Parts: sequence; structure tokens; C-alpha cells
Amino acid sequence: MIKAMVVDDEKLVRKGFISMIDWAAYGIVITSEAADGKTAMEQLAGQEVDLLFTDITMPGMDGFELLGHVRKRFPRMKSVVLTCHHEFDYVQEALRLGAIDYIVKTLLDMESVDDVMNRIVDRIRWEESSRAAYSPGSGTEQERVSAGTAIVFFPYDPEQDPSELFRLPFAQRHPIMDLGGIRMAPLPSLGWSPELRRELEGLHAGKWRTALIAGLQDQPLAEVKRALAERLAGHLFYAPEPPDGQPVSIPYEALGAGRPNADAELDALFDRWMSLKWALGAGEWDAFARTIADLRPAPGRLERFALALEREWTGLLLDEEAVRRLYGDRSPRRSWAQWRDWFRLFSDLAQRRMLELSLSREVMASLIQAIQYMRQHAGEKINQSDVALHINMSRSYFSQCFTRFAGQSFGEMLRRLRIERAKTLLLTSDAPVYEIAFMAGFEDDKYFSRVFKERVGLLPSEFRSEGGKTVGRR
Repeated sequence: MIKAMVVDDEKLVRKGFISMIDWAAYGIVITSEAADGKTAMEQLAGQEVDLLFTDITMPGMDGFELLGHVRKRFPRMKSVVLTCHHEFDYVQEALRLGAIDYIVKTLLDMESVDDVMNRIVDRIRWEESSRAAYSPGSGTEQERVSAGTAIVFFPYDPEQDPSELFRLPFAQRHPIMDLGGIRMAPLPSLGWSPELRRELEGLHAGKWRTALIAGLQDQPLAEVKRALAERLAGHLFYAPEPPDGQPVSIPYEALGAGRPNADAELDALFDRWMSLKWALGAGEWDAFARTIADLRPAPGRLERFALALEREWTGLLLDEEAVRRLYGDRSPRRSWAQWRDWFRLFSDLAQRRMLELSLSREVMASLIQAIQYMRQHAGEKINQSDVALHINMSRSYFSQCFTRFAGQSFGEMLRRLRIERAKTLLLTSDAPVYEIAFMAGFEDDKYFSRVFKERVGLLPSEFRSEGGKTVGRR
């Protein structure tokens, strides 16, 4: 028998609820009752209860607070909310706190009670059978998947509460296994029906993305769990959005090991892509997009690359309006399609800047290469002739184009890069100031200190002692 407790501060309502239901017919026995959350917790500490019925609005500890305590202290206990509020916010909060169902007291009558109680009992039995089969440490992970196909629910947020999945009618027919945050429901047969689409509708654009994994028959459950944890996110990220909210179809064999040496290959490519040649021409752009779609770098890699572009090219290639359009929305991009649109916009803005400056693609690429060379060698004894030679451009033409592109002379840009290098060295090393001056590319430490003070607002020693806090910048 399922042992149950009823908690409601209104005695007549509580007694009426208990008396109107033939509990034994549903395999339930009411073992206790309480008028408030505090009393309920005291009773729960001394007796075994499987199912808790609780009102929401009570003095002192209300139903929400009681559910929170029960969830922490008695995680195996099931809870059902009794409420007069047929409002989504109440229901959502109760389910978030672990309730398996809710009953609107004003709508409960003898005609509806049977459907309500059967639904609750079926849910309890289903959850218990699912837990017995798939609980951690049960040994089932050494078993094999019996179904050939499964629906997998992948959360956008790893901490996502799965309660909305368990509310689906789908969940009443198909046990949903917890595979480390990813949920999987084996299907008896392959197929996508309009009814199933309606049940899962809304998950794709909300907090979950679904995938239909085929080829699971007889696969070891432990290996399936590992494959989903390690590689499903990448497949979903790069998969095109299917029509009509259908799940992404992925053969299980596609979740095999990734390409060897992919990380080293990606490191070299992202370094090369900082030259921005991919952003300056249609052919280069197409090759860039195809390579990313082929190698499938992790979403975080694309994020870091985008931030590096912002750091390196704001004020040079990107004006304030371009930065606003590219970086104004910091919300996460959840698919390669969204990132592809973002990189396409970056490319369009870079080419627009190129046209505004009346520079050819070859000259623009050379100037970008010059800036990169200056950043890498700012601490060395380089001059304008060295950089012009490096990019195979005459010194006079380079000087003219550089000033137009950077909005400042070569010498001014080089001093700025050297000051930035000095700031990093001051904060990351214990070298004396005169050595920092030399490592940053200044031959005279007194001149270095004067220029640093003019641009940063502090002497180098003061900047170091203040931990990088500046009082001004020129």
C-alpha cells in the first residue's frame, strides 16, 4: 500500500478531501494529516510516507516551502499539490519543486476523482519502475538497450529541471532514463507521428532540444551514455533545424569517436583565421564556413574566437556601430546556423569598412597582416620600414595606407602596442621597471616612464602597485 499524508490548514477541507475518496481502491492508505507545513515536517521525521498531498496557501510554512524541505530531506517521497488556483505560475513552481501532479480542489468531484487518482497512481508506479531499472549503481548500465530507436532530450542548461518532460503524455507511455542530465526514452518502433509532434512541441524553442537516435539495438547502455555525453552536443549544435519541430535524426554510429588530431588542426586554423582573409572575399568565406562545418569545433571555441576578434579589431576594423551590431546581444548562440550568420555579419562589416577606406582586398589583407606583425614584435627593435618589407609594400605607400586604416600614424600605433605590452608585463612579472621598458621595446626607461604616465595616468611602478587600475588614458 502507498502510505499518504494530507496537509491543509482548513480542517473541513482536509477532512472532506480525505473522506470523499475510496483510497483503498487505489492502493493508498492515509496514515497521517497535518494543518501546516511545520507540523507535517515533524511528523514526516518519525514515520514512513510515500505520498504527500499538500495545500499551497497555509500560514507559516506554506506548501511551496514544504515541498522544498521534502525534496531535500525525503527525495523518494512523491508530492501532489492541492490548490484553488488553476494558474500556470502556481503549477509551474510546484512542479519545479518536485510535485508529480496537482489537484484543483474546486474542480474535484465524484465524476473526476477516479481519473485524477488513477493518473497519480500510474505516475507513481511508472516512476518507481523507471528508478528500479535505471537508478545509478543498479548494474543496469552493463546491460544493452533493447529498443532500436530512442528519443533523446538534451537540455540547453545542464541544470535544467526535467519536470516539464514528466508532464508530457509521452512520459506516461515511455519511461525516460536519466543519463547524466541527458534524458532518453527508448521507443518500441521507429516513427514520427503528428500526435508525438504535438506532445513535444515547444521543447525545441524552449529549454530542450530533441534527437531521434536510431541503431541502438543491443548497444551497451554504458557506451550509449558515454557517447551521448561526449558527442551529442556537437551533433545537435551543427545539425540543421528539422521542419515542423521534429527531432534531429542521428544514427548512433555517427556518435563515434571524433577525428584524430582535430584539436591541433583547429589550433592552427584559428590562428590563421585571425588574419581575416576569410572575411574579405566570397571564396575565402565559403571555405571558412565549410571547414568549420566539417571539423565541428566546440561552441566554446567559436565564442572564444569571436571575443578575440572583438579584442583585436575594435577601433581598427570595427567602429562603434559595428561593435554594437556584433556584440550588443550577448545571449548564447545555440547552433552553428546562428554563429554562421554572426560570422557572415562580421564579414559584411569588414568588407564595408574596406569599401569606406577605398582599399583593395589585397591591401586590406596586407594592413591586417601588418597589425598582427606589430603586435607580435612590438617588444623588438622594429620600425616602419621593417613592417613594410614584411608585407611586401613600399614604405611610403604603406605609411599612407596605414594611417588611413588605423586612424593614426605608424609610430603612434607602435607606441600604443608597446604600452599595452608593458602593462601586461608589469602585472605578470616581478622584473624591475627598467627591464620592463626594454622588454616592451623602449630603449630609454625614463622616456618609457614619461610616455606611460601620459597615456595611462600613472607611473609604471604606481600602475603595478594599483594592480592595473588606471586614472586616465590618452
